[in-house]
Amino acid sequence: MPVPSDVVFRSGLDLFGSVVDEMPVSAWSAASPCDGWTALDVLGHLGSAIGFGVAILDGRTYDWPTFDRPSDLVDGAPTAYWADIAAPARAAVEGVDLDATRVTPMGVRTVAEGLAFPAIDLFVHAWDIGRAGGIAVEVPDDVIEFAHAYIDPIPADVMRGAKGAFGPQAVAPDDATATEGFIAWTGRVPR
Repeated sequence: MPVPSDVVFRSGLDLFGSVVDEMPVSAWSAASPCDGWTALDVLGHLGSAIGFGVAILDGRTYDWPTFDRPSDLVDGAPTAYWADIAAPARAAVEGVDLDATRVTPMGVRTVAEGLAFPAIDLFVHAWDIGRAGGIAVEVPDDVIEFAHAYIDPIPADVMRGAKGAFGPQAVAPDDATATEGFIAWTGRVPR
């Protein structure tokens, strides 16, 4: 049985925060593996997505911010921006009932279901930012198992492509690590 989504989410907050803290200041403007985005764009994107998720957990509506680039959402130092996002996210999942339901843009879902994709995103985007900053990021095996358990049942035409969360699966090298295989599965070139 996969690890619970709140555990993966908290672990993802930890990993992502550690990459943000380690990121060289000069690397925030570096290209990320996300087409057309810098590392700072990835941070802004993930910050707004996590803010949206926290609002749903808290039963509030979320007003999506307007911006030209996701990096426009990062006000001040990236580490401070992320700390201001992570603290309420951590508080929102503390002791949460995973079987409770919330109204989401995809209909009524359990908290466990609602946390799954943001939890996976934390690991994938930690890798994206790490790649831009020259920081090695390893995704734990239990998180990879969790991601497959959640995403594999979703039809490829929903998950992949222009409107999906992932691009087409990339080819992993023959000697790929588990993380590299996972990253290729998300549509990123792992090396």
